Amino acid sequence: MKERLIRLILCFIMSTAILAGCGSDKTALTDSAETNHTDESAEESGEAEPEAITTVGPEDGTHLEMWTFVELHSNFYAEMLNTWNQKNPDKQLNITFTTYPYADMHNKLMMANQTGSGAPDICDIEIGQFPNFMQGQVQFYPLNEVIDPYRTDIVPARIEVYSKDGKNYGAPTHVGATVMYYNTKILEQYGIDYTKIVTWNDYAEAGKKLKEASGGKVFMTSVDTGGTDWLWLAMAEYGEDYTNKEGAPDIELNSIKQMLTMQQSWLEEGIAMISPGGQVDMEEGFANIGDGNIASFPKAMWFMSRFLNYLPEMKDTWAIAPCPVFEEGQPRSVGIGGTGTVVSVQSSNTELAAEFLAFAKLSYEGNEKIWEILGFDTCNTTIWTDETITKDTGNKYLSYFVTNPFDTLNEIKNEIGIIKVGRMNPAIAEQFNLTILNNCFENGAEIESELAAAQDALEIEY
Repeated sequence: MKERLIRLILCFIMSTAILAGCGSDKTALTDSAETNHTDESAEESGEAEPEAITTVGPEDGTHLEMWTFVELHSNFYAEMLNTWNQKNPDKQLNITFTTYPYADMHNKLMMANQTGSGAPDICDIEIGQFPNFMQGQVQFYPLNEVIDPYRTDIVPARIEVYSKDGKNYGAPTHVGATVMYYNTKILEQYGIDYTKIVTWNDYAEAGKKLKEASGGKVFMTSVDTGGTDWLWLAMAEYGEDYTNKEGAPDIELNSIKQMLTMQQSWLEEGIAMISPGGQVDMEEGFANIGDGNIASFPKAMWFMSRFLNYLPEMKDTWAIAPCPVFEEGQPRSVGIGGTGTVVSVQSSNTELAAEFLAFAKLSYEGNEKIWEILGFDTCNTTIWTDETITKDTGNKYLSYFVTNPFDTLNEIKNEIGIIKVGRMNPAIAEQFNLTILNNCFENGAEIESELAAAQDALEIEY
């Protein structure tokens, strides 16, 4: 038993070390909105050192400990704690928020769960890591009862993704709806109307026109060799998933072949370039966007914050629109990334911790702050139609973009697909990010044979 425990912990440490150390894997697996803030120096041994510690609330309040891997999340929770204490004079809370580097925090929590001591009362878990904590007997407190009062307002898929056997273990942070970002200044300059683009064929035709009009200076987009967002979108459009009901890998999908074949042709025709750095959510990717080398790309709505943080000079340039599809009528989006927040069974105040967590992340007040502070597309859909929020001209996100993000979000609200996140996802992402995408796009390798070889390797690992 002890040897098995050690093997599990070592496997987990190796997994998170790969995630933290390999930028290409981060986006492929999960939500770069969180992972991009992570520390790259995963500690494989020794005591994890926190990056920031903050205690909020009256000293005589019930004390709780919370861990996260993004300091901005702590700021959000601290604001919600102040609101909670104002509303609940009989349930005063005092919470110490500790921010650890990404890999360190997940390793530390896994250790605490396996040894049965040392876990915080509340903890953020990045979505790509969540399946690791669902193995065996789950060490988190079910949140069903505290979620129920908000359930009808929350996007169901975002609760489902943090659940097991009918028990909801994680409170979601955002939807992560994938949309298309279009550089309207470039497209207008070369006579292209992005609003007429419906299918990927339309998109390719616009790319050809852009290539000719710009003399090949501007590409319609960039394709990723270090991220699988495009593939997630394709799978959602065809209603496919690269793991089956049992969680076994199945990557030889029509949707994936269609997307890779299409992108390979774009490269051959000079419509697209390969993303510098492997994908757009990298320093090289931001520079490529800022230099005006590409006119569009698909990314989740959390990428809005990247524009404000890294490309402020491009205000009034970018529009947000639904993604093109292979066939008209297919769903035009997929949810990518996220953070599920849990309550540990080791907490001596599980019910109170769960009640606060639900208030912070699921209530209208909480989601209003998630939008204002973090710029995420909220899971509570009542925000989407509240014009005091969606028409707020003072909001930094609304004022940055040419189009209103909520208009697109409401347009695609019933078309946001879900791809399961299971224990094989890290291995699948590794196959695509380290081998398949590079071989197909950099070296022109034959797609079906690349997928077949990877499928064989994954089946052995499974």
